[in-house]
Amino acid sequence: MTRTSLPLRAAALSCILITLSGCATVPETGRRQVLLIDSAQEAQMGLQSFQKIKRDTPVSRDSEANAQLQSVGRRIANVVSIPNADWEFVLFESDEPNAFALPGGKIGVNTGILPITQTEAGLATVIAHEIAHVTARHGAERMSQDLLVQVGGTALSTVLGSQSPVARDLAMQAYGVGTEVGVMLPYSRTQEYEADRVGLLYMARAGFDPNAAIEFWERFQARNQSRGTRTPAFLSTHPLDDARIAQLRGFLPQAMAEYERARR
Repeated sequence: MTRTSLPLRAAALSCILITLSGCATVPETGRRQVLLIDSAQEAQMGLQSFQKIKRDTPVSRDSEANAQLQSVGRRIANVVSIPNADWEFVLFESDEPNAFALPGGKIGVNTGILPITQTEAGLATVIAHEIAHVTARHGAERMSQDLLVQVGGTALSTVLGSQSPVARDLAMQAYGVGTEVGVMLPYSRTQEYEADRVGLLYMARAGFDPNAAIEFWERFQARNQSRGTRTPAFLSTHPLDDARIAQLRGFLPQAMAEYERARR
């Protein structure tokens, strides 16, 4: 065994042990995921980040929009269960049509997305999607992936220690690009599809018509097309609109069955 192979094998073994010890299953989908952060720690980090965002970003004073956000958010939160969740829904004053979720049940919605949601069911599409990110613990999963990539990078740097600086830098750059495009971005898209699928079930169980999700994403697609922005699929953290809408149509029958049960 060569001297350089020893740290590589040790790092690889460490990654395997970490991965095996941190395996979990995503609710609703059954997908296996690696989680190296416990839920209490994850929730605390989410709370700290959310408090900072609230200090740095203006909160909307629109009473009607805030009331709708609280009503829809609570309805959906009532049909899910997650440890250490302290649900909070905040409407931020921002023209960017966006929403986000942080671990522990912290959901932010920008006023810029309201012209696209248009209705309660449209808003439910957005909130249910974000809540699905929380219940699937996508934040902890991404942090765990980052940790494993860092471990791999450290191992590679050790192995390349005897190489020339130019060769070492090229190899590390290739590793960085390869892990971003080949690992992190696809995982991000996987999580987005998963949040779409699970969010559709959540909004249905809360009594919102899942068909509204298709209509919302069609409006979002029309907005994107009007601006002429389109990121190549392999470089996008989110699915392209056509693919996302097609996936949602495939999930619709199951969601409609949940919706009909909720209406009885």
